[in-house]
Amino acid sequence: MSEGNTSNQVEDLKYRALQELESASDAEQLEAWRVAYLGRRGELTQVLRSLGSLPADERRAAGAPANAVRSALEQGLEDRELQIKRAAAENGTAGEAIDVTLPGWPTPRGGLHPTTRIVRDICNAFTSMGFSVVEGPEVEWDTYNFEKLNIPKGHPARDMWATLWVDHTDEDGEYPMLMRTHTSPMQARIMEKTDPPVRVVVPGRCYRYEATDPTHEWHFYQVEGLAVDRGITMADLKGTLYEFARRIFGVDRKVRFRCDYFPFVEPGVDMSIDCFLCDGKGCRVCADTGWIEIMGAGMVHPKVLEGVGYDPNIYTGFAFGMGPERIALLKYGIEDIRLFYANDLRFLRQFA
Repeated sequence: MSEGNTSNQVEDLKYRALQELESASDAEQLEAWRVAYLGRRGELTQVLRSLGSLPADERRAAGAPANAVRSALEQGLEDRELQIKRAAAENGTAGEAIDVTLPGWPTPRGGLHPTTRIVRDICNAFTSMGFSVVEGPEVEWDTYNFEKLNIPKGHPARDMWATLWVDHTDEDGEYPMLMRTHTSPMQARIMEKTDPPVRVVVPGRCYRYEATDPTHEWHFYQVEGLAVDRGITMADLKGTLYEFARRIFGVDRKVRFRCDYFPFVEPGVDMSIDCFLCDGKGCRVCADTGWIEIMGAGMVHPKVLEGVGYDPNIYTGFAFGMGPERIALLKYGIEDIRLFYANDLRFLRQFA
């Protein structure tokens, strides 16, 4: 093959290739075109390989236009790919044009979990009466959860709390660590580090190994309250809790105090609210009593005061503990405490 024939062949190939390239309309056709002309066995590749049989002078003269044609075809392929992509994008956009007269998609709105909401309401009620808010650890030592609250090892009162123990033993082979059963351990922790007067509320999550029902859960929130100073009496306790009930439930809700036993207070009482569902007539939620207990309370036991270095002959105080979920049952008219942790959006969205 002579130099002249090679040049003519290359120009003819360029003309045909560019004509076919113009008719390619998708990626599959472009790939077929590339293989036919620029692939390892493509027409232009075969022409370039045939240059090796030419004399050196003719090879140099014929190689320049052949390489120029290769560059032109590669550039043409790149341009055509871009044209096809732009056309596809324009067609897709035209089919998805935005009608500005249509209503927009609603934006999901979040909100506080009802437990979080009621915990904040409770804390706000007490902070407005001069209490401070503090928090404590959920994994607690036996010393603070029981012993410093006048509940020594082997005391039958420990049966009141179905305790979840942490799988950790000390040098004596005993289990000193647990998931706190109440927020009362913070009484001792706070008094150990604080001189009287003390007025605090302690919100937090607690854990007990017990069956669930409409008014009980195995994990729940509790808000502990503690006030210690000179001359505090049961009248101060009742007045504080009456005011709390008035701020949370309004003046129409009935409140009842009854004697009760808690190892870390003496005397002890429970505070109940008339049932929201039956108005005190009796139903399954209140176990046909007409009342729902919302907290236990009492005067801080002298042994608890002595255990943290307070002189019970000088200082007295009261303590109380309540379940915010039970408060929410009453305030919002919810019938089952298990709804709080069922993750049912139909329920949770009512509080958003």
